[in-house]
Amino acid sequence: MPHPATAVQETAGGIAPHLRRLLEFVEPDRDDVCLDVARGRGPMPAALRPRVRYMTAVDATPAPEEPGRGGRMSTVEFGTGPVRITGPAGDGDRPPAMATREDPRPQPTGPAVQADATALPYRDNAFSLVTARFSLYTLGEPDRVLRELLRVCRPGGRLIIADLVRGNLAGPERDRIERLRDPDHPGTPSIARLTEMITSAGATIRRLDVFTVERPVEPWLAGARDDASADRIREALTDEVDGGPKTGAKPRVIGGELWFTQSWAHVAAVPI
Repeated sequence: MPHPATAVQETAGGIAPHLRRLLEFVEPDRDDVCLDVARGRGPMPAALRPRVRYMTAVDATPAPEEPGRGGRMSTVEFGTGPVRITGPAGDGDRPPAMATREDPRPQPTGPAVQADATALPYRDNAFSLVTARFSLYTLGEPDRVLRELLRVCRPGGRLIIADLVRGNLAGPERDRIERLRDPDHPGTPSIARLTEMITSAGATIRRLDVFTVERPVEPWLAGARDDASADRIREALTDEVDGGPKTGAKPRVIGGELWFTQSWAHVAAVPI
């Protein structure tokens, strides 16, 4: 259970259920000295700042690549758009118009520190709480990033990783449409692979939360490399809805819109 003094409450503008779920999983403490490492400006610093003693945000966006990728800009943030958590803990019965989304406006949390996620400018054991949300695979070589996050996490502290996963028995079909959208997509790790990487980097897994979300296709396709790739993805998902080959995305039509599913994992680990 979250620390009583820091149980997550709705703000005036509301907190999206998926973000509230992550905050409750984090269990922030008023004495925590927290570091969030992200690609761009994610929602975690603003959400955690009132619940911890000190909050540091690092924007570890890699340097821009050379042009030549068809004009496509690299995705900077994991923008979720509308999201519905499926299952008993979610809001599966809510109509699509009421699906919650993250506020895309910049939050007043002060400037983020620009740094390399594999060489953070902090001493060993500097933080009691370190978080990385949907950024582990976009900040550099994941094993090196994990070792660096654990280096700055003090003994007895917590490392929280939130990222996309696939079931341990799921096939790689899902990655085909991910790579159509983003040719640099590194592949979605299985739950076992993600936890193995964290333990190999020098941590012990304490808690794990895996759940399924549904998202509308169109906001997600806004990050596609080009219109032709987006059209191929729409066609593949629509074919599956009509009984065609499976993509692993479990698409369905809700309120006239095409939606698909993703599996998300929250992992809480402690340095060894």
